[in-house]
Amino acid sequence: MVIFRRNPQHGRRVSFRGGTVPGRHITRILSAVLIWGAAATIARAAEVQLRAPDADDALLRQLRAASLSIETEADTSAAPQDILAAARADYARLIGVLYGAGYYGPSIRINVDGREASEISPLNIPTRIRTVRIRVATGPRFVFGQARVAPIPPQADIPEDYAPGQIARSELIQDAAAAAITSWRDLGHAKAEIGAQRITANHANRTLSSDLRVNPGPRLRFGTLRFRGETRVREERLHEIAGLPTGKVFSPDELDDAAERLRRTGVFRSVALTEDAGIGAGNAQDITAEIVDQKRRRMGFGAEISSLEGLGLSAMWMHRNLLGGAERLRFDAEIGGIGGNSGGEDYRLSARFDRPATFQRDTDFFALAELAEEDEPDYFERRAQVGFGFSRIFSDTRSGEMAVIYRYSEVEDDLGSRNFSHLTFPVGYTIDRRDSALDTVRGEYLSAEVMPFLAVGDSESGGRLTLDGRAYRPLGERLVLAGRFQIGSVIGPDARDVPPNLLFFSGGGDTVRGQPYQSLAVERANGDRLGGRSFIGLSAEMRADLRGNFGIVGFVDAGFIGADSVPGQDGAWHSGAGIGLRYKTAIGPVRFDLAAPISGDTGDGPQIYIGIGQAF
Repeated sequence: MVIFRRNPQHGRRVSFRGGTVPGRHITRILSAVLIWGAAATIARAAEVQLRAPDADDALLRQLRAASLSIETEADTSAAPQDILAAARADYARLIGVLYGAGYYGPSIRINVDGREASEISPLNIPTRIRTVRIRVATGPRFVFGQARVAPIPPQADIPEDYAPGQIARSELIQDAAAAAITSWRDLGHAKAEIGAQRITANHANRTLSSDLRVNPGPRLRFGTLRFRGETRVREERLHEIAGLPTGKVFSPDELDDAAERLRRTGVFRSVALTEDAGIGAGNAQDITAEIVDQKRRRMGFGAEISSLEGLGLSAMWMHRNLLGGAERLRFDAEIGGIGGNSGGEDYRLSARFDRPATFQRDTDFFALAELAEEDEPDYFERRAQVGFGFSRIFSDTRSGEMAVIYRYSEVEDDLGSRNFSHLTFPVGYTIDRRDSALDTVRGEYLSAEVMPFLAVGDSESGGRLTLDGRAYRPLGERLVLAGRFQIGSVIGPDARDVPPNLLFFSGGGDTVRGQPYQSLAVERANGDRLGGRSFIGLSAEMRADLRGNFGIVGFVDAGFIGADSVPGQDGAWHSGAGIGLRYKTAIGPVRFDLAAPISGDTGDGPQIYIGIGQAF
């Protein structure tokens, strides 16, 4: 048995004796074992030094980032064989960094406890490694003596720095080769490749000569598209959705677009389109698509809360591939205003059916139905609508939608009880260049909608126009400036002849934070309150990343509601400002905003808003 005794004069000693170990001694033994284990672990961590006297700060950072030995210095569990393997691998890794910076005559010495790492046999690894010393002599920097890639088509975008006299960075050679191949593939030469290359370094002249010979191969056309994988979607529908132009000249962009159309349906968990290795009869490039279905059914839930508007709950249920043609059927249910002071509770139940690739590969058909009840501060409305339409994807950033929708509503407000019946024709167009919809750092977003409404029965006809523009600009690595501009107008009938849901109100989380929900409306001489026929919304945010997943936001919002159709006339403004906290998650940042009014006479103290995703 091992017994630990403490002597005030001599410190801790170890003695051995037979017999039973008392409980207090077991505790001492375990403590000592843990201390010794930790000390042994710390002792195994090798000290690593990297010196490159001729390197500038940027190159030194690249060398340190590439070194596996430096990574092992922070790993106290690294065994000697791990440290030695890292040191031996560093020769190639550091040379790669130096070649990438244009240094083709470097000297790299890596000493492991005084011995060159490359000379230590992997079969005779030391039992302990204490130090790793890396010394890099960059040598002279080389420039291109010759920089040639041929043949290339006129539109080839070869890097400008791939030219005689420029620093001979190795990645420029790779970029030039990739650009040459891409240019030929864009012209239909799917099998273009680098046929031969000659790269030589002249150490006397400190020049590097690069000569790349391109083999374009024949011009090919799209051949057969074959599908493989686990899917319930009918094959003819797969071809319709992919829309690969069989018989047309091969194009990498067309291949990417076909894969994106399949992904866009939301039916597939994975989609991969690859070119077959061989060339088919008649210079055909056959394509194989590997696809795997998503689960057929999906459910989702959401929640949002504000101090004035109360709690909002939402749920959805979706069925993918409803009829075997990648159709989707989705039901949404929402309840808002729970426990709030913004009227009563609001209810909405909706259904939407989508069928991709209808009439044309980038055009989807949809049908929708909705039942809603809105108990707002200035009106109560029951609404039903049903309709159909088409959505179209024009490019990666541009899309449009048009529909025919019949809507019927029953309204109670300051003007009494009224019924409205309209046939509407909404047409929308969206440009979305944001890098992320939930947490944008850079880009622009613009959405515009024109909706003529035709009276059915005793209602009035007119039109409604809305525009929503947003811009995002990064300021350094941690700051983002975001701005939003909204404008709307109802043209034609007087406000009393328009369903309140189509008029405009301002205040609340979607317009002006810090102002009570829909607190700004049109005040008539007799005291009646109605929605406005025009609206302007302005918002600005400064977003800053803090440590970890946390961020902070400062914001200011302003809104205008007017009685006239022309925005900015015959109306009033109000505004609010505040500060917010963000916590980033996989589904977007959790948002907590605290805001207060700063102008206008609709304010009612500070407001709190909590939700998922940025405010805009």
